[in-house]
Amino acid sequence: MSTAVTDLETVQKELLRFLESRTRRAWGPDLDLFAEGGQSSLFAMELVVHLEKSFGISVRGADLRLDNFRTVTGMTALVGRLQRQAIGAQDG
Repeated sequence: MSTAVTDLETVQKELLRFLESRTRRAWGPDLDLFAEGGQSSLFAMELVVHLEKSFGISVRGADLRLDNFRTVTGMTALVGRLQRQAIGAQDG
């Protein structure tokens, strides 16, 4: 697991790039991926795997709610929070 918090602007840019490459369309950070693009719950699981591998986090339990993956802004916040929790757990 990563020992540093990734800059949230970097997280957001990377997520937008990933989404554009996977869906072949541009996304805004606050667009609902599932309402606007008809993405599926299977795609949500692909997002979970991508976040875990790209940012060294582990998404478990209550964090697996679809609402955490509706927007790039929400996913960015989730990454930041989980990275800070992981660092806190290492320090504690």
